[in-house]
Amino acid sequence: MQAINFYKKFRPYSDYIVFGLVLSLAPLMVSIGVLRFAYLTIIAGVVIYAIVALGLNILMGYAGLVSLGTAGFMGVGAYLTAFFTTEIGMGFLPSILLTVAITSIMGIVVGLVSLRVQGFFLAMATLAISEILRQVFIEFSSFTNSFVGRRAGFPSFFALSLDRNQTFILLVAFLVLAMIVTRIITTSYTGRAMSAMSVVSGSEPAAAAMGINILRYKLIAFSIATAFAGLGGALYMHFIRFTIPTDWTFTLSLMFVAVVVIGGVRSVAGTVVGAFVVFGAPDLILANLPVIGDINGMPFVFTGLMIIVVILYYPAGLVYIWQDVKKFMQKRRGAAA
Repeated sequence: MQAINFYKKFRPYSDYIVFGLVLSLAPLMVSIGVLRFAYLTIIAGVVIYAIVALGLNILMGYAGLVSLGTAGFMGVGAYLTAFFTTEIGMGFLPSILLTVAITSIMGIVVGLVSLRVQGFFLAMATLAISEILRQVFIEFSSFTNSFVGRRAGFPSFFALSLDRNQTFILLVAFLVLAMIVTRIITTSYTGRAMSAMSVVSGSEPAAAAMGINILRYKLIAFSIATAFAGLGGALYMHFIRFTIPTDWTFTLSLMFVAVVVIGGVRSVAGTVVGAFVVFGAPDLILANLPVIGDINGMPFVFTGLMIIVVILYYPAGLVYIWQDVKKFMQKRRGAAA
């Protein structure tokens, strides 16, 4: 019995590791011609955006706070990484750790200001902060190089230079780590406290009556979300190695919200599914279809249609389709017997 309980407790983590190992085969698939070379960049983008969306899912799904400023903080992570790797000469790991620490602190500072409002007004406040950050990227040209663009140093790990495939594998490793950390946070006391104060699954007055410090856990949620965004920006620069201010617009922040809604709020696996649907499917699937692939703006149309479908038929997210398929197959087997 204890062995069964242990297996059930740690199965999600082993599933994440297996998923990461399978995803790490993408460079091999490219080298033997199963996947196109460009697909590796698309998949890498899905991996990076999934990491960022995991942080937003904690903020939205558990703390019940809507942020439209994710792109701005991801941009901060990208520019900080570019500075650390080119001006200071930091390697892969030190630059990422310092970037995550700084963006996490920024999340606390910004949270102290913006969390005095709620709901729609909080969304507008975070949107304003993101746009302010984007204007800083444009105007602070001595640091960001404005629209000329900023490049990052070539990624290195413990003095070893990393090629494209090795960097991709590290991206996958960080995704698996982010999934594990998200699972640990959401199943801990911190996750339960955030869930209790959420307007979706709990109540702030009731949570406060139970002794939960509302402001503290809101700031924790905000700090986690901005840290994940900073991590995503850092990884983006280590793989893409170039950025301009227009990479971090309001549209990208909306796409992250779409990832959480489509994949599944409060679901780690759902967030990864949502990232593939929003950032991967348009380029990997739709772009290869006749007629549809030639329509301008088709990714946005596709995302909008998916949001409508999810809201109408799968409000919990596409990740739960598999459960319905299993139930359907069980009913078919029962009827056949």
